[in-house]
Amino acid sequence: MRRTVFDDDHELFRKSVRAFVAREITPHFEEWERSGITDKALFRKAGEAGILALGVPGELGGAGRLDFRFNAVVMEEVCRAGVMNAGLGISTHADVVVPYYVRYGTRAQHERWLPGLCSGELVGAVAMTEPDTGSDLAAISTRAVRDGDSYVIRGSKLFISNGIHCDLVILVCRTGTGEVAQRNLSLIVVESGRAGFSRGRNLDKVGQHAADTAELFFDDVVVPAENLLGEEGRGFYHLVAMLPQERLAIAVMALAHARAAFEQTLAYCKERHAFGRPIGSFQNSRFQLATMRTELDVAQAFVDAQLLAHVAGELSAEEAAQAKWWCAELNSRVLTTCVQLHGAYGYMEECAVGRAWRDGRAMSIYGGTNEIMKEIIGRRMLGV
Repeated sequence: MRRTVFDDDHELFRKSVRAFVAREITPHFEEWERSGITDKALFRKAGEAGILALGVPGELGGAGRLDFRFNAVVMEEVCRAGVMNAGLGISTHADVVVPYYVRYGTRAQHERWLPGLCSGELVGAVAMTEPDTGSDLAAISTRAVRDGDSYVIRGSKLFISNGIHCDLVILVCRTGTGEVAQRNLSLIVVESGRAGFSRGRNLDKVGQHAADTAELFFDDVVVPAENLLGEEGRGFYHLVAMLPQERLAIAVMALAHARAAFEQTLAYCKERHAFGRPIGSFQNSRFQLATMRTELDVAQAFVDAQLLAHVAGELSAEEAAQAKWWCAELNSRVLTTCVQLHGAYGYMEECAVGRAWRDGRAMSIYGGTNEIMKEIIGRRMLGV
C-alpha cells in the first residue's frame, strides 16, 4: 500500500539516514548488544549528520526541520536495519528530551544548553519514574527545596533511558506542598557533574540490551534556580503537553519494528521447506501472513494520519494514546506470530526475529503503560 505522508525532501533525507545507519551503527551493533550499551560517540556522530536537532530552529543551532515526519524517518530506518536498540538513545534525545528545551527554555538556557544537545556533545535524559512511582506522575516524591538562589534536590529515579550516558537530566521533582498534587511538580535541569549526583548500574533488561537504562540518585544536589525549566509548579502540565509526541514516537517505532520482522518472516516462509514445499504454501502460514499484512497496513494508515495531525498542531493526547497502545500491542502480536512461523529457529539468540520479539515487549510498558493509555482515552470520552 503506497504511503503519501512523506514528500521528496523526506525521502532524500531517508537516503542520508540509511547511509548513516549502515556506516555508523550496523557494523558495531552486535558488539554494543553484547556489552549492553551503545558507544556514547554515536551521539556526536548523529549530531554531525544532522539527526539530533531536527526540531530545533536554525537560529538556535538546530537543523531547522520543524516537521516531525523527519524524526519518523530516522526511527523507521533504524528499525528497518534491525538496530532499533542502538537508535533508542538517539530517539530519546532528539524526540523526547530536546523539545523540552526548545519549548520551555529561556533564551539564556537555549544559549547554554542547545548547542551541545544539537551537536551530541551533551546527551540528554528525562527522569520521571521512581522506584515506587511508575505511570502515576502526581505521586513523585523526589523533592527540590528552594534555598535562596538554589534548589537542593534529594531523591532517586529508576528506569531512566540514557541514564548512563546523560550529561543533562530534566528532573521531574516536587517543589510544592499544596493539596493539588499536579500543581506541586517542576522540571529542573541537573548537570551530571554536580556534587551529590550519582548513577546506579546499567540495568540488566530482558531485551533492548544496547539501550542504556539506569538508576539515578540525587543526594542533596545543589543547582542554581536558573536551572528551572518552564514555570515552577507547572511541571506536570509541561509533561502532559509533551507526552503526545513521545507516545507518537513509540507508535512509529513499534510499527516499523513489527513491519521489519514481518518482512523477514515473509522471506523465511518462501525459503524454508517442510514436507517437500515452502512453509508459506500451507494455509495456516498464508492466513497468518495475510492477517499481519492487513493489520500493519491499517495501523500504518492511522499512524500516518497522526503524523500529519501532529505536524499541523492538531494531535490530541488521547489520539496519541490510541496510537501508542494499539501499535505496541500490534507489535507483540506480530512478533509472536513471526517467532512461531520460524519455529525453533525463531527462539534462537542469533535469529533477528527472536531478538525483535524480546525487544518489542517493553513498548507496552514505557511511555506510560497501555493500561494508562486506555484510562486516558476513557476519561476523555466520558469527561471524568
